[in-house]
Amino acid sequence: MFDRFNIAVLLPCYNEASTIGQVVQGFQAALPAARIYVYDNNSTDGTALKAMLAGATVVRERRQGKGHVVRRMLADIDADIYVMADGDSTYCPTDAEDLVRTLITERADMVVGTRRGVHDDAGRQGHALGNRLFNLLYRSMFGTDFNDIFSGYRVFSRRFAKSFPAVSNGFEIETEMSVHASRLKLPVAELELDYGRRPEGSHSKLSTCKDGAKILWTFVMLMKETRPFTFFGLISLMFLAASAIFMTPVLIEYFATGLVPRMPTWVFSLALLLVSIMMFTAGLILDSVSRARTEQLRLHYIATPSRAAPHENANGGIALSLTEDQEADPQSAPRIVRERRG
Repeated sequence: MFDRFNIAVLLPCYNEASTIGQVVQGFQAALPAARIYVYDNNSTDGTALKAMLAGATVVRERRQGKGHVVRRMLADIDADIYVMADGDSTYCPTDAEDLVRTLITERADMVVGTRRGVHDDAGRQGHALGNRLFNLLYRSMFGTDFNDIFSGYRVFSRRFAKSFPAVSNGFEIETEMSVHASRLKLPVAELELDYGRRPEGSHSKLSTCKDGAKILWTFVMLMKETRPFTFFGLISLMFLAASAIFMTPVLIEYFATGLVPRMPTWVFSLALLLVSIMMFTAGLILDSVSRARTEQLRLHYIATPSRAAPHENANGGIALSLTEDQEADPQSAPRIVRERRG
């Protein structure tokens, strides 16, 4: 089944010399037909050399941050199926076969390897608490499609890769991927996998407070972009409540005496009410804009060819669609031609 697809394994790395060699070899054994790419993000410990010696194609990305690396990988590499993992050996390469099979059989656009035991997070309780809180926050803001939005072990289709805008710079890129799938209502799946600990000599690049603040800010910005009516509606309600607090005693005094002795308070409450109305109006307008952007992304997703996406042939079996180059030159894809002919 896997030989019919052009599979690319993507490994973003920063100072993972102690583990990257065995990770590359593990994916070579798990997916022998796949191309393995290591994108080195300014490592200073020989990561690029170790990956090259292990047989991976190594590319350097000088902009620091995982988001920059992922954006570059998805733009550079053309494949039918993308397998993305970390180079720190916390994800087992042999699980890639199950992830790819799930993507194919479920006809999904993304399969996430949810991490069993992620709340232990190599003994760092700050990371464990952050995972719980952010996953609960995601489900309340964007939907219940995912249970582990921070998993770096993902498999996605060409349609997903080429329609994903990828604007994040750092570790928040996984959150952006999840929101993209939820926003376009793409078919997704999850597969629970074991999550390993880093071997001795390998250190996490994630800062609990610094990166947690960036991810929280990403949540706010993504909600503003994808659910502007809810975002600005909440702000409108806050200003409306503040306006009512300042306005109520002035109105009570006016109805009792017919006078408005606290004029500055009255003017301030009206200003808050005006801001509330402006926020509500902005939410209405931007909601229409966001809906139009979502429709454009969806149309771009549909227009992106799925390359070797499986479909049922006349005999009820699974066949593959030919790419344009293969249609022009049938000799370039004899296996696929035989499948189409039954």
